[in-house]
Amino acid sequence: MTLRIEADLLIPGRGEPVRDGAVVVEGASIAYAGPATGAPPTPGAETVRARAVMPGLWDCHVHLLGLPSVDNGQIPREPLALRGARSTVDLRAALEAGVTSVRELGGLGVHLARAVGEGTVAGPRIYAAGAILSTTGGHGDIHGLPLPWVHDIAATTGELRLCDGPAECAKAVREQLRRNAQVIKVCASGGVVSEVDHPIHQQFTAAELRAIVEVAGLAERAVAAHCHGKPGIMAALAAGVRTIEHATFLDEESAAAMRESGAIMVTTRTAPHDVMASRSAPAYALAKFDALRDRQIAAIALARESGVTLAAGTDIMVSGRGRPASWGRHGRELPLLAECGLTPLEAIEAATAAGPATLGPRAPRSGQLLSGYDADLITLDADPLADLTVLADPARVSGVWLGGRKMKG
Repeated sequence: MTLRIEADLLIPGRGEPVRDGAVVVEGASIAYAGPATGAPPTPGAETVRARAVMPGLWDCHVHLLGLPSVDNGQIPREPLALRGARSTVDLRAALEAGVTSVRELGGLGVHLARAVGEGTVAGPRIYAAGAILSTTGGHGDIHGLPLPWVHDIAATTGELRLCDGPAECAKAVREQLRRNAQVIKVCASGGVVSEVDHPIHQQFTAAELRAIVEVAGLAERAVAAHCHGKPGIMAALAAGVRTIEHATFLDEESAAAMRESGAIMVTTRTAPHDVMASRSAPAYALAKFDALRDRQIAAIALARESGVTLAAGTDIMVSGRGRPASWGRHGRELPLLAECGLTPLEAIEAATAAGPATLGPRAPRSGQLLSGYDADLITLDADPLADLTVLADPARVSGVWLGGRKMKG
């Protein structure tokens, strides 16, 4: 089947926009994208008219947990089936918001990816990490629970995995590979929604990080490193991680190290912005969020100025539409990136063309309107280059196609 989309504005994901553009889709792939005057004839094709057409959004940092608030201590108190059911609704909300691919960095994504892939559940493509790898007492630990309970989570539902020492770290990676994880997530520094650790402190040792990256690399998996503080950033880069998540305390030295290594910074402004505005987190987490508020904006601005590649992520983790940090609010990241100095085209590139590279060797042909690429694309009823908040409103996303299949519109 052939699909032809004609738009006043074609935004390719990377490169300059095209006025009066057209996209021709054959089956699951893009056959042509460019000026409408150069498009091949498509007799009998389904034709759609739109104000703008662009690649589907990539959210490079999300969590499918099925929890109603930002409190991972709820994981053992909420039935797994209930959390999975909530997550299926979250995936539909992402599609409605124009998201066609997510990198799920700790949660139920390895299971839900199968449901989406077989067509049981409607949702974006899911590239999941399986469990978050953490040291005992680290960011991926749940400090208010007895330690045996946290180990039980690893053995049953599998969102968290504590590992200490290179050998145990290597085994933890292999366990995620056994679950068909497409990326490995490691907490190289302390965090915000974890209770007793400090965001600046490095957690895994250099030897542990090397073991994680080495085993992941044997299976051509990239490693995503949660890092706020500079010590964790530098240790993770030295070990060879592909992406630095958050990078809140990035400075000129660590920015230069990221640029030289080719590591990607994944921005995560949406969830902190929502939580701080709504005060919807435990008191200990709010105190940390408040302390990091201005640092995050400065870090993204510095990364951009230093030539570090940016990919958009939100850290969205909450089920239930309209709640702070909830699924469906993904497009809010783009205007928040503009507040950090990105142009509209730069913000859109971070949320489209930059996404696949966060998966390293397993990067799909996605995120750009190019011949031969996956036909994951969206149409809009307004020009997002004139107003990025268009992408923050799912109602302005008039159509969504995933692999050439219409999902909305």
